[in-house]
Amino acid sequence: MTTTQSPDSSTRFPEAAILADEHVPAVHIWRDFDARVEQVVRAHTDADLFAQWIGPDSLTTTIDEWSCRTNGAYRYVSRRGEEEYAFRGTFPFVGEDKIVQTFTWEGMPEAVALETLTFEDLGDGRTRLHGFSICDSFEARDQMLASGMEVGIHEGYAKLDRMLGAGDL
Repeated sequence: MTTTQSPDSSTRFPEAAILADEHVPAVHIWRDFDARVEQVVRAHTDADLFAQWIGPDSLTTTIDEWSCRTNGAYRYVSRRGEEEYAFRGTFPFVGEDKIVQTFTWEGMPEAVALETLTFEDLGDGRTRLHGFSICDSFEARDQMLASGMEVGIHEGYAKLDRMLGAGDL
């Protein structure tokens, strides 16, 4: 599915909407959470919390490096049995309602995406996350979409919803 514009304010995203941009090699992800902005940001910036919810249910994630601050860096590894998937990047900017990061799967180190996560206060203790990932080519974007990332995003954010609902943040 492709998009050229942001959804209107009446659109709700109880599950992630993952859309390819028609004009640039980018992916948009929208997801609403029943939690305050500070809670959702913390889930993305605190290494221990991040490792609990990131990715598909079948993977276990360990953090090798995590300096989630402006000009910081990260590396984490997700495992399933003997399989390992390592990811790394930098945090050019970390703010109260916005994170800018690079993202690289170490299996394709030449394919670096630039991601911007914005956290919008919807009122009534609700937050909208908008992720925008731009790749260096349409082919790289399409490979990212074909990688199974949808499962990881849907299952990961479902885990995060459970953590938020349980008051773990």
